[in-house]
Amino acid sequence: SVKKFGVFSMSITIYHNPRCSKSRATLALLHEHGHSPEIIEYLKAPPDRSTVHTLASKLGLSVSDIVRTGEQVFKDNDLTNANDDELAAAISEHPILLQRPIVVSGDRAAIGRPPESVLDIL
Repeated sequence: SVKKFGVFSMSITIYHNPRCSKSRATLALLHEHGHSPEIIEYLKAPPDRSTVHTLASKLGLSVSDIVRTGEQVFKDNDLTNANDDELAAAISEHPILLQRPIVVSGDRAAIGRPPESVLDIL
């Protein structure tokens, strides 16, 4: 949903994986609080490198902080010593590596682990 703040409006976006229980719980929580976020199923529509860097920046983190290091593709591609740009490229190519869910509101973002953590940015 779009909230009005004077002449500004703020839209909410969720990078969502419907198979992930935390992602589903976060989306449900947003709906409970009256929000209808834009849903990006990032496994079907992977973010490009630039978007990955932007997400990390809005989270106040580095790209290495939003990588799921436990995924097999992380090990298969030997990404342990990769820099942020290499990791952003890897996430774009293998979106399963992206931490989930990520909710973006304006210039801020939060990872929904636990789901309630996203409420701070709304």
